[in-house]
Amino acid sequence: MLRAMRLVIREIHASGNPDALNDEWFVVENAGDRAFSTSGCSVLVGKSQGRLRAIGTLDPGFTLQPQERMRVITGNPGKKAHGPVPAEADGPKNYHLFQGSRLLGGPGSVIALALRQQELARASFDPGAAGGVAPTSGE
Repeated sequence: MLRAMRLVIREIHASGNPDALNDEWFVVENAGDRAFSTSGCSVLVGKSQGRLRAIGTLDPGFTLQPQERMRVITGNPGKKAHGPVPAEADGPKNYHLFQGSRLLGGPGSVIALALRQQELARASFDPGAAGGVAPTSGE
């Protein structure tokens, strides 16, 4: 039996400085058994009880092999005001969203990935939880 394709948001990191957008990021992992291309996926943000809003589409996106992770960074690597970019040497590769403002609005903020209105991954930010991701009832 083949496992279903599954993307999981493993970590969420909020920046202590509202201008340091390269210090705000989340890590997505392909927990499935086949490669997955995120091209055309939407990034959604909001609060846990509210409706999520799309902030953009991953274009060109990236391909994740099974068990591979990618760090999705809010800011622009070319803008000094957004701060330094996390090093890839000891972690996943980086993919930048080139946003002009934060995604996270504090504890309880939700980040999701969707493709054609089908939600693929969702996580809620909890600064006190391991990796910044609030535990869910399914894990």
